[in-house]
Amino acid sequence: MAGRKYSRQREAIRGYLREHRDHPTAEEVYLRLYEEDPHLSLGTVYRNLSLLENMGEIRRIRAGTGPDRFDADLSPHQHFICRSCGKVLDMEVPAAALMLREAAGSFPGRLEECAVTFSGLCGDCAAR
Repeated sequence: MAGRKYSRQREAIRGYLREHRDHPTAEEVYLRLYEEDPHLSLGTVYRNLSLLENMGEIRRIRAGTGPDRFDADLSPHQHFICRSCGKVLDMEVPAAALMLREAAGSFPGRLEECAVTFSGLCGDCAAR
């Protein structure tokens, strides 16, 4: 992180996101890390999540009407958001990469990402 001062709290947030693939909200990150660091504030978590996103180290997932979620997995993949429970799941849809290539062929600029989000009911909610 050239130009950025080391932050123990930022490292803890980054580490938490890398270890937890369940796309936590800022509040979930805060509650888990607060157990280990009672000096941590929710504002610090929000600021560092925004910073990590701006640095390209994590991805923000806009989860419809629910709170934003965060993902440290930057590999090409899509997301599914359950409209009932709000769970966010990873999906791999090869057609998304094809869409990006096709669109890039007719776009005068440089396309870098294709974000596709699916919604519906997750397996647990659909079974109820």
